[in-house]
Amino acid sequence: METTSRPVSPLRQRMIDDMRMRRLNPKTQSAYIRAVCNFTRFLGRSPDTATVEELRNYQLHLVDCGTSPMSLNAAISGLKFFFDVTLERGELMAKMQPVRVPQRLPVVLSPAEVGRLIAACGNLKHQTALSLAYATGLRASEVVALKVGDIDSERMTVRVEQGKGRKDRYALLSPVLLERLRVWWRVARAQGKMLDGGWLFPGLNPVESLSTRQLNRAIHAAALAADIDKRVSMHTLRHCFATHLLEQKVDIRVIQTLLGHKKLETTVTYTHVANDVLRRVISPLDGLRAP
Repeated sequence: METTSRPVSPLRQRMIDDMRMRRLNPKTQSAYIRAVCNFTRFLGRSPDTATVEELRNYQLHLVDCGTSPMSLNAAISGLKFFFDVTLERGELMAKMQPVRVPQRLPVVLSPAEVGRLIAACGNLKHQTALSLAYATGLRASEVVALKVGDIDSERMTVRVEQGKGRKDRYALLSPVLLERLRVWWRVARAQGKMLDGGWLFPGLNPVESLSTRQLNRAIHAAALAADIDKRVSMHTLRHCFATHLLEQKVDIRVIQTLLGHKKLETTVTYTHVANDVLRRVISPLDGLRAP
């Protein structure tokens, strides 16, 4: 049976071209297209005929449907690109306003809990990937994108190529991590799972890398096996890396660089969860004399 793909409308193609011209991330492009498609379904006609009031009513519709602040802002970003750039009618977005996203403190494990978590991971590849995430503070997407050649044992660094924000940076390579990577490399090579110059953590097909979804499944299973009842994800290891370094009194600007944060304010969040920082504060109650 033959399948026919729906033709792309000139308006949609123009938006796609506008995004390609600006080299937007493929995931961002998909999110923007999805935002415009959802609005088109709500409107019931071509989105380039929308009015200011209809856009305002759409935001009210999203709020009434219980859309989360993050999803609401993502929808507004996609529509803003469409009306600002593609249609050159940014004034139509005048009554659509982004909303404040609640700031939540990250979940952080103690060093002992991290040790239990990694030890509970039964698969050597996953265990090594978790070890690397904790030792370097890399995001899950950055971990799975590593190639064997990114590990520099001479300079004791890990090269992160085109991480978030399309920036290259270096992460630190500790002696313990290097040894664990060497063990994994020897086992993977012996099993024919690692290609020359290939992925550091290949998938079932060595030509493809391990996926972030597979890593998150692995860490959830490890948390269950280690009897850790906190909400744990791959990003938790990044939070732990930053918090534990801060507790070791590593300069916060060094931590900012290692994490690849653009703004120091993002890194400062970890001062709110660092136990050592909190323990140095003396409660005013402790200064009261007993009656």
